[in-house]
Amino acid sequence: MADASFRAVDVTRVRGTERVRTADCAAAEEPLEVRLHGRSFAVIMRTPGADRELAAGFLFAERVLTGADELGTIEHCTDPAADHPENIVNVTLVDGTLPKIEQMLAGRRQVTTNSSCGLCGRLTIESLRTDGPPLDAAWSVSRSVLSSFPDRLRSSQRTFDATGGLHAAGLFTADGRLDDLAEDVGRHNAVDKVIGRMLMREALPLSDRLLFVSGRTSFEIVQKAFLAGIPVLVSVSAPSTLAIDLAVAAGMTLVGFVRGNSFNVYAHPERVEM
Repeated sequence: MADASFRAVDVTRVRGTERVRTADCAAAEEPLEVRLHGRSFAVIMRTPGADRELAAGFLFAERVLTGADELGTIEHCTDPAADHPENIVNVTLVDGTLPKIEQMLAGRRQVTTNSSCGLCGRLTIESLRTDGPPLDAAWSVSRSVLSSFPDRLRSSQRTFDATGGLHAAGLFTADGRLDDLAEDVGRHNAVDKVIGRMLMREALPLSDRLLFVSGRTSFEIVQKAFLAGIPVLVSVSAPSTLAIDLAVAAGMTLVGFVRGNSFNVYAHPERVEM
């Protein structure tokens, strides 16, 4: 049986002045829809594997379950008409009465309205689809500017200096100037702070800016950048398969593993100058 935790992807490797098209592997990211008694409760972005355990732990953290004795069954979807049943887990509770399930679903909707992540609370897999035309920014950025982002961002991380344990998101111009910076324990939160600040300044869309993040690039990060109109997303770490797929479809340049003068371009490399 094939390992679903990663997938082969095409990549353009940039090493100094050389650019080579080759193959690589990326960690898989797919949505897992958690249902309660057949009713959609939440969608969790995850790497496939141990889905039943993940769903149980998630429901425990959400306080839907307070102990193992409350768990009836937990199994993957067996409906042949369902799209991607391997990405759906149905959970039944020992005391799963209709009023109790309705109350839990109503409470979940209340929680997701205030969610900082933006995706974990989506009620169906279909709701993850992002509407809007692909970004068509025609400008480009030099490899030397891309390579400078980690040091420029790190030198501006005041709270990281004190704690050593925070992610950061930085908004850059095409010539490498740092426009804005936010730090947070969560990558998603840091990105939300930067984009939210620009929103409050009525500066969206950010069609002439690049976003640089300090951790891996997930679907959520790509979607947030796309919604803000940012055509180039850069990271010091790896993107997931779903992040790459969305970047390709959204017309976004996606760069990862920026280390020194080396990096990988996973989508739309035409915006990177040699």
